[in-house]
Amino acid sequence: MPDFSTQLSKYMPVEAAPIISQWLNATACRFKVTKSRSTKLGDYRAPFRGSPHQITVNHDLNPYAFLLTTVHEFAHLKTYQDFKNTVKPHGEEWKNNFKSLIQPFLKLNIFPSEVIIAINGYMNNPAASSCTDLNLYRVLKKFDVASSSIIHVEQLPDQAIFQLKNGRVFQKMEKLRKRYKCLELNTQKIYLFHPIAEVFPVKD
Repeated sequence: MPDFSTQLSKYMPVEAAPIISQWLNATACRFKVTKSRSTKLGDYRAPFRGSPHQITVNHDLNPYAFLLTTVHEFAHLKTYQDFKNTVKPHGEEWKNNFKSLIQPFLKLNIFPSEVIIAINGYMNNPAASSCTDLNLYRVLKKFDVASSSIIHVEQLPDQAIFQLKNGRVFQKMEKLRKRYKCLELNTQKIYLFHPIAEVFPVKD
């Protein structure tokens, strides 16, 4: 079986890479490191018409966020294997799989203590339905390489204009339950943004 540890260790703690490599081989999952996406950190797609399981993770996450996002998506894969599409995406079945899959990494002692505290709080909080739990990801953001020009959507005032790395320009609108509605000015289409999506404010 191929060993993907060397490639994976570019994005996650080196001690974690062999475990993820084993998972990739065991599930025959297609794993892609993708460009940054403002609306999501990672993605799982179930097999379809002969295609394998597929997981994608944004390339610009810090090592701890990259690993946690990867485990999050593998929990979706495991849940699909167990239940197909008969359960909620982030229901009890997914939560149980996530708790089980994260254990080997907690035993490796690779996470800073404040990240471990946030992970434990996340797993014990039934209201936190996904790895986009704000407390957990605010803690993870502390380990990003800082950029003074980047702020988060939640920091912008309503109606503020902002730009993404790819040049697309949006206007912030009202907050829904967990995300902000934002209008892309060029297309007049509405998109939902995570509160801590990184953006560049556009000055008048």
